[in-house]
Amino acid sequence: MFLAAGLTAAPLLVVFSAFLTPADDVWRHFADTILGEILFNTFALAVGVGVGCALIGVGLAWLIAVCDFPGRRFFDWALLLPLAVPAYVTAFVVIGLLDFSGPVQTALRELTGSSLRWFPQIRSRGGAIVVLTLALYPYVYLLARNAFSTQGRRMLEAGRVLGLTSRGAFFRVALPMARPWIAAGLALVLMETLADFGAVAAFNYDTLTTGVYKAWYALFSLPAASQVASLLVLVAFLVLALEQTTRARTLFTPAHGSGPGQRVRLSGWQAWCATAACGVVLLAAFGLPLFQLVLWTATYGAQDFDVRYLGYVWHSVLLASVAALTVCALAVGLAFAGRRDTRPAARLAVRIATLGYAVPGAVLAVGIFMAFGWVDALLPLWLRTLTGAQPGALLQGSVVAMILAYVVRFLAVGFGPIDSAFHRVTRNVEEAAISLGASGWRLLARVHLPMLRGGLATGAILVFVDVMKEMPITLMSRPFGWDTLAVRIFELTSEGQWQQAALPAVVLVATGILPVMRLARQAG
Repeated sequence: MFLAAGLTAAPLLVVFSAFLTPADDVWRHFADTILGEILFNTFALAVGVGVGCALIGVGLAWLIAVCDFPGRRFFDWALLLPLAVPAYVTAFVVIGLLDFSGPVQTALRELTGSSLRWFPQIRSRGGAIVVLTLALYPYVYLLARNAFSTQGRRMLEAGRVLGLTSRGAFFRVALPMARPWIAAGLALVLMETLADFGAVAAFNYDTLTTGVYKAWYALFSLPAASQVASLLVLVAFLVLALEQTTRARTLFTPAHGSGPGQRVRLSGWQAWCATAACGVVLLAAFGLPLFQLVLWTATYGAQDFDVRYLGYVWHSVLLASVAALTVCALAVGLAFAGRRDTRPAARLAVRIATLGYAVPGAVLAVGIFMAFGWVDALLPLWLRTLTGAQPGALLQGSVVAMILAYVVRFLAVGFGPIDSAFHRVTRNVEEAAISLGASGWRLLARVHLPMLRGGLATGAILVFVDVMKEMPITLMSRPFGWDTLAVRIFELTSEGQWQQAALPAVVLVATGILPVMRLARQAG
């Protein structure tokens, strides 16, 4: 567990060490010109997406958990489907459809004969907020729905008896009781927003994440990139600390013996409004993007498809598979060690090891690249002394560096379900196995692993899908010739070839649908 904690902490320490080095000309130029702008853009984007996801996620969760209306059972799981569509895919579909040269504005100009000055600017802060809200609201919806579903009816009935209306009972009883779950969902949304690179890059909307990329690849200054990355880490940890503080100051007592009760049956216009609200969100976040992707793929897919796509798919699947297996192996070891060692230092090590999901991918790419740069500077000296050989860089810019960044970023994703599965293995089972002679690795292999199959499968699938969709780490740390589907999408969309980007996007979405449906079934 201390090794896993060290793997997570090392790139962060390397990034923060950049502040110990004197500021170079690039950093001064960066700070004097666009640093203030990207800080404000990042703040405005986080606030806008957070508010949007809170309104949509909580509203839909209340409708699904408490009310009954036509289509409720379908929307119960279908509203999670947008999780299968990466935000950068939704972004380029929206731009391709609604931008000035897109089919919607073109058709409206031909139909009305006007210049459509009233049409909102798509590549704007508002466009980025809308797209990220549609892509990320399921995090809030999923947790808030579970909170509302498990709340006791007696609390609401007591509020009604004391004179509260239905609206008053929602705002003064149900919503405060669900606040920890909503806060946890919003924390996930904000961390995903801070880590996003592909969507904001498609909108040409500069944030801290794009600032890291530009400092490294446009200004060719790794120290400046690491200094911007350290600011991004501070903001991400601030969000995490706020979420932890919110939970720590709140004490909730479950309403024992109070079941979920009967749902409120809506009728008339209220029922159809509820169905329409769920339908519009699902259509905008999943239906229309998927339909447009399939349409573009059928029209333009054959033109762009060639033997290179086999390489993109192979690299994507290979990297995702290796990362998923590595994460699961580390997660099993971490959970097993944490179960056996209950010292405070061990608990702290587990917590540090699972902090990677709060760290944006661009930060990890910079930190691991710099750390491996130092190792590569020392290794040739040792090898030259020992063997007389003259090796070049061995780790920097290698597949190993990329896999390590994936593992650090997604260890928490795999650890969660595996650790939960460990909690279902009772002490009595362990003691019985030990009394029969099993201990150590034998106990893990013959008792724990067979009982962890469900958690292992869930963890592996979640990590596999996340790595398939991951863009900034792959883009910034891939070796030459290791392009993936996500990188291909970035290359095509950065040149405005929205239609050609549909083919790799369809493959990514198809890969993500099955795990999301599994997640929806488990959550339901």
